[in-house]
Amino acid sequence: MDDAVLKNAAETAWTVYRARHPEVDLFDNRRCLLERHLLRRREERESDAEELASFGIAYLCRLPRDEC
Repeated sequence: MDDAVLKNAAETAWTVYRARHPEVDLFDNRRCLLERHLLRRREERESDAEELASFGIAYLCRLPRDEC
């Protein structure tokens, strides 16, 4: 998997998450956490951008809002 797939998945997940949570700033710390999570996922198993984006959205929804 190349970096473009990872970047596309992170961007998709972040865009969907922010559409659901407009109060979240574009440069919120969760974006960095998302990118690290997806990088680890990619290293664990091969996934396409759509599957990675789904994992990313689920991950963001599980993050405690008060800790980010």
